[in-house]
Amino acid sequence: MPNAILDPTGPLKTSAAKPAAPRAPRRASLKGARVGLLINTKTNARPFLEEVGRLLTERYGVTVTKRTKTNFAVPEPEDVIKEMAAESDVVVTGVGDCGSCSAAAAADGVVFEAAGVPVAVIVTDSFRATADAMAALRGAPGYKYATTAHPVAVLEEDAVKQRAAEALDDIVALITDEGPVGE
Repeated sequence: MPNAILDPTGPLKTSAAKPAAPRAPRRASLKGARVGLLINTKTNARPFLEEVGRLLTERYGVTVTKRTKTNFAVPEPEDVIKEMAAESDVVVTGVGDCGSCSAAAAADGVVFEAAGVPVAVIVTDSFRATADAMAALRGAPGYKYATTAHPVAVLEEDAVKQRAAEALDDIVALITDEGPVGE
């Protein structure tokens, strides 16, 4: 008997489309906001996001809390999302510098938004397709995120800080009423 070939994607379902994932209300301003940084463990993600946090503190007087993902390649567990959502007015996460971490960052962003927390996800421009695919899979087609040039992992500290500074306006636009990038 020949070997069966299985389709790993499963059967195509033609049922009605699920409603789009909710998007959290944006803040009018970041002044005095509690910013949660969800840092993946990719090389240079920490200094990138710490520089974002420093710049937000300097410009807007925010308070920053940091949490490090245990696995950059998978979305955060629900209990972590709930804890961060309770202690943060906005969340900044990334840096998606590979396919799996970009997908996980997009997934985290969609889940935070559903929990009512505006999020700025940051991915490198080489992994836009991956972030787009995961966001669509999670019910958020067209999900907006910030990008920086690829790669980040190989940069020296000064270049990482420069990239963070260059992304800052897009990050702020994603989490405030200034509107998401590209709108």
